[in-house]
Amino acid sequence: MRLLLVEDDDMLGQAVRDHLVANGHATDWVRRLDAAEAARFSTPYDVLLLDLNLPDGRGLEFLRALRRQGDTTPVIITTAMDQLSMRIDGLNAGADDYLIKPFDLGELLARLGAVGRRYAGNPNPLLVIGPLEVDAPRRVVTVSGRPIELSAREWAVLERLAQHPGTLVSKAQLEDALFGFGDEVESNAVEVYVSRLRRKLEAGVIHTVRGLGYRLAPP
Repeated sequence: MRLLLVEDDDMLGQAVRDHLVANGHATDWVRRLDAAEAARFSTPYDVLLLDLNLPDGRGLEFLRALRRQGDTTPVIITTAMDQLSMRIDGLNAGADDYLIKPFDLGELLARLGAVGRRYAGNPNPLLVIGPLEVDAPRRVVTVSGRPIELSAREWAVLERLAQHPGTLVSKAQLEDALFGFGDEVESNAVEVYVSRLRRKLEAGVIHTVRGLGYRLAPP
């Protein structure tokens, strides 16, 4: 997934971003709401991770403004404010989930996956396409019952394709899933990772639509 992390605490922001990237999520990290606003206009995000107290304003007002504008991007609030009234306010403002700091990074990944699946229209964590099985929460991939080892970026490509099986995914969308701001993007990076996946998965599972993109479908 392509994620936007809005967090002004340097130590926490670094830890969260590094963990998300290590688990195959392209993550852009900003420390202010004005930077978050600029980022969301330039990049389509799968999920926003939003702190409530930022140097230039309140995250809750930012969230309310997003929803008033019709922006439906999933938002998970991350905050040390654990009062019940604040959790209710956050959910009523349009948040999809609410995590209290300090939180476990494994729990964050699980909540991200759950929110992403709901918005993709498929809350089932297990995807089966022919001989291919993808267990998203456990990040387990098998082909004909045989476990397949994937790198973080190979997983990122497969996850994006698996969000909408049978639907065409463009090269640009796959690049968004692979790379965050400041990452060097090689022109053939998508082709490289798709080729690696094809060698590991059953032949014909990933289909190419020349000049348009790729889709995940039964062989």
